[in-house]
Amino acid sequence: MAPFDALKMARERSLDLVEISPNAVPPVCKIQDYGKFLYEKDKSDRAARKKQKVIVIKEVKFSVTVDEHDYQTKKNQAVRFLGEGDKVKASLRFKGRQMAHRDLGYKIINRLILDIGDAGLVEFMPRMEGTTLHAILAPSKKVEAAPKKAASSATPASGSKPAEPLAPTPAQA
Repeated sequence: MAPFDALKMARERSLDLVEISPNAVPPVCKIQDYGKFLYEKDKSDRAARKKQKVIVIKEVKFSVTVDEHDYQTKKNQAVRFLGEGDKVKASLRFKGRQMAHRDLGYKIINRLILDIGDAGLVEFMPRMEGTTLHAILAPSKKVEAAPKKAASSATPASGSKPAEPLAPTPAQA
């Protein structure tokens, strides 16, 4: 159809002539309400943004002289972050003469990678940048699916009996 005729037809219906595919031969146009089209497009874009997961990098800092309990606490934090779907940056800063013992730092970061195990995948192997040794861990696909299953199994079954009281009854006393 000629562009003039299409424009005339759109004006008769009090709608707009919108060019859909300008690179096609001949160009493809559509008669529609352009304001309504923009509103629906904006609405679908907002819905798509709600569904997408924003990847956040959380950092867990270690020291060469980290104690066992501190190490376990920070490891548990890293596992929790990975379980929530965030990436984890494990960093270890060397101070002063600690640079002479870089192997101790590598042992700590590699131990963390082994301890985390299936909860995360190593995205960047440990590497030095200045006085900082760091590695980046990404959540594994298995861990992202697991919280959904755990939440559904956490609800008690309808046939389960109530918990027993902890305090002794008067007959027992």
